[in-house]
Amino acid sequence: MVSRTKKSTKKFEKNHLKDTIDRRKEFAKIKQRQQIKVKKRARHASDYAKASDDEEKEEVAKANGREEKRNTLKDMTVDEFFQGGFEIPEPKKQSEKSRKAKDVQSMPGKRKREMLHAEDMEESESESSVNMKEFGESLASGSEAEEDTAAHKEDLDALAVKDPEFYKYLQENDAELLDFAEDGDLAEVDDLGEAEELPKKKRKKSKAAEEAKIETEDETDVTMATLTKWKVAMVEQHSLRAMRQVVLAFRAAAHVNEEDGKEYRYSISSPEVYHQLLVTALQHVPKVLGHHLPVKESASGKVRVSTESKKYRTLTPLLKSHAASVQHLLENLSDAPTLKLTLSSILPLLPYLLSFKKALKNLLKAIVGIWSDPSSTEATRITAFLLIRRLAIISDSSLREAVLKTAYQGLIKGSRSTTIHTSPGINLMKNSAAELWGIDPSIGYTTGFGYIRQLAIHLRTTITQPTKDSYKAIYNWQYTHSLDFWSRVLSTHCSTATNPLLKSPTDSPLHPLIYPLVQITLGSLRLIPTPIYFPLRFHLTRSLLRISRSTTTYIPLAPSLLEVLQSAEMKKVPKPSTLRPLDFRTILHTPKSYLRTRVYQDGVGEQVSELLAEFFGVWAKNIAFPELIIPPSVMLKRWLKTQSHPSALSASSSFKGKGKKRHRTPNTRLHTSLTLLLSKLNANAAFVESHRRKVDFA
Repeated sequence: MVSRTKKSTKKFEKNHLKDTIDRRKEFAKIKQRQQIKVKKRARHASDYAKASDDEEKEEVAKANGREEKRNTLKDMTVDEFFQGGFEIPEPKKQSEKSRKAKDVQSMPGKRKREMLHAEDMEESESESSVNMKEFGESLASGSEAEEDTAAHKEDLDALAVKDPEFYKYLQENDAELLDFAEDGDLAEVDDLGEAEELPKKKRKKSKAAEEAKIETEDETDVTMATLTKWKVAMVEQHSLRAMRQVVLAFRAAAHVNEEDGKEYRYSISSPEVYHQLLVTALQHVPKVLGHHLPVKESASGKVRVSTESKKYRTLTPLLKSHAASVQHLLENLSDAPTLKLTLSSILPLLPYLLSFKKALKNLLKAIVGIWSDPSSTEATRITAFLLIRRLAIISDSSLREAVLKTAYQGLIKGSRSTTIHTSPGINLMKNSAAELWGIDPSIGYTTGFGYIRQLAIHLRTTITQPTKDSYKAIYNWQYTHSLDFWSRVLSTHCSTATNPLLKSPTDSPLHPLIYPLVQITLGSLRLIPTPIYFPLRFHLTRSLLRISRSTTTYIPLAPSLLEVLQSAEMKKVPKPSTLRPLDFRTILHTPKSYLRTRVYQDGVGEQVSELLAEFFGVWAKNIAFPELIIPPSVMLKRWLKTQSHPSALSASSSFKGKGKKRHRTPNTRLHTSLTLLLSKLNANAAFVESHRRKVDFA
């Protein structure tokens, strides 16, 4: 007999298993890095020992050679010596110090003193260099981090020689592995900027110009004059040095008024300078980068940047620093125009950031956060979505999957609360995000299958393990919006109307997801069939109607709508009420004050008649329409007859009073709408039958 899993084990798997596995993976990574470090040190030690042995062998061989030469010369006779030619052995060289001393002694007094002073300076410099070398070695031995970085860099340099193809792959796909000193001052850009900006004849500057440059760079407080000079250099000369200064100042501006313990090269004290600095950095840094590193785009939408050039490697720290500053600025901005400008400046930077996946994913989270924020304006949200869509188009498969997952998580997070004010923004998110799943249908199917499976697991857990509050995992806005979102995805990309390349809806790679989504939606719809959750039933019915209309998939929705008419809420006598009519678009469950009131009954009847008309309208041109309406027509006629016959409801509608019975009056509004619906159904059935008689197949 198989033993059942303990409750504690299930609880651990639910709450702590994922974190435990993640911690173990992190520990395994740290352990692996330590083992690699130990192996590297052992390898370096063995290489050093081998090199020292080779040097000793060379010295011994040289000494033996000199000894043999002296012995050979000693044993020679005079005749043998002259027969070998005039290869006279060189005399022993004098030491450099003694030779210089003799030269100095033969000089006059003033020149002699100058030479002696120069010798003393050289000796002191050599001694100080030796001391500094020893100090550097002792400092390096005490800092393992610097040793590891240097060793890692040496290994990567060796990799570039041994396996250039793999090194090129790392440059294009994981350039972060090849970068060092991310938080530096980007000093390498200066050298590159000098080489780019000046011709060969004018690269040597005067002393006054150098001093002016040093004075300008030593200024820590950015002024409007300095900023204007940087801007002119970037616009007219595409100066990399000026761009470097702007990036450093922009990094300080992004972290202004923050006590994070970091020191930045520049400081900004004026609001006007701060605003102008943001505008300059956001508008002109992408233009300078585009001038020095042009982006090539293919017809299929793929972009390519030359990552092998020295210029790209030099600008890598600058790119990462600017991207981190923009990300930090996005997370702290609240002004809509500035936020839109910041988002627009990221669009030309995306091709350069494709190699830095970690930085790009962090930036993507910030962009999705703005797109899903209910407080963001519609224009800002559209700008953020254009960035997300552009990144999904130009990225590879792994990064594209991360884009889809991050967008879906942002959608669910932003749909937590739905009101009359946030509903348009949520619909904008659902409609725009649905477009992303059509960029790469194969990745769209993989991610969609995983998320729809999660929805099914939640529903199954609620049904198989019912508790007092288990239904709340299903009956909430996030779950409802998720089902509605996937219905939009499938109705958009499985429809021949919106996708002309499809011959039929079944040709779409996403078409197999329709069946599980419909089953989950129908199960959620009937989970709690009480009048208080009629609004949620109407929301889910509309989602299924969208799928049925776009993909020509028959979904039996009439029974779930007729169940509403057969409920006690629609049969009992309504209470008079002065409450306002309910807005079914922004509620999932009905307040108790509305139950059994004329206002609620009228609203439910209006929703039922509207949804029934939409359902039958989808199949109005189908050849089987006359047979389709038979069961619903019978039930509707029976319900209308029951409501219009007072004696049939005398028992349920009577009240205790003065020994009399008062029968309720039928709901004229609902009665009229359903009667009109029946007449239209019969008229359309007669129209289909008249044309069906003319067909010659059976």
